[in-house]
Amino acid sequence: MKSLKTNPFIVFFFLFSTIYCQENVDHSSWDQILILNVTEDGMVDYEGVTTDVAVFYTYFRHLQKISPKDYWSHEEKLAYWLNVYNATAMKMILDEYPIGSINEIENPWKRKAFKTQNVRYSLDDIEHSILRKFGDPRIHFLLNCGSMSSPRLWNRAYTSANINESLEERTREFINDPQRNQINSSTVRVSEIFKWYEDDFTSYNIDVIDFINQYAKVKIDRNLKIKEENYITYDWSLNKNHKKTPITSNN
Repeated sequence: MKSLKTNPFIVFFFLFSTIYCQENVDHSSWDQILILNVTEDGMVDYEGVTTDVAVFYTYFRHLQKISPKDYWSHEEKLAYWLNVYNATAMKMILDEYPIGSINEIENPWKRKAFKTQNVRYSLDDIEHSILRKFGDPRIHFLLNCGSMSSPRLWNRAYTSANINESLEERTREFINDPQRNQINSSTVRVSEIFKWYEDDFTSYNIDVIDFINQYAKVKIDRNLKIKEENYITYDWSLNKNHKKTPITSNN
């Protein structure tokens, strides 16, 4: 009987495929959590998440174990860190729940709440030292820290397959959301996000108005200067699904 010879290429292919699958991130659990507990307008049923908190913590541990690899695509790395930021913010809230705002947590922006490859990261670390270095200002509209004025938490996980479309859709959605920006023929009041991260929005030889006008249904007059009174005071209260009051008050 002839002995069967093993093709070295086939062996290498299967070994590489196995390693690749083991070292790539799986966001399906996060997708499930978001679908079940986040409404279309981004309001979160935190009690619902706590019911299945074991699923959430398993996903969070998975994020910490599976850190980005050199062979990951740009889109895969970006989706990973965006999900890390949103999941870390949610974990911090769940760990202290019930609370009325993330700001009730001691030093929430500097707390080293996420660890991967023996490095600890805070929300500030993830946003400023990693995500902003991708050089795409649209990332600010995909980040959610559990606050009413934050860009809404999408009820899907970000993936390499949907991230480019999501950057466009979430940016357009945020800019035209009357709960977060008021842009019409007589009024221009915009989120403080455009003040805090002005340098990001003006990094391509445009100003903040130019950036907004790329996505706004109603265009802002180019002669207008956005002054302090044009910014809407940020509402840090928790984005619980029972809270439906408008945040665009005259404060």
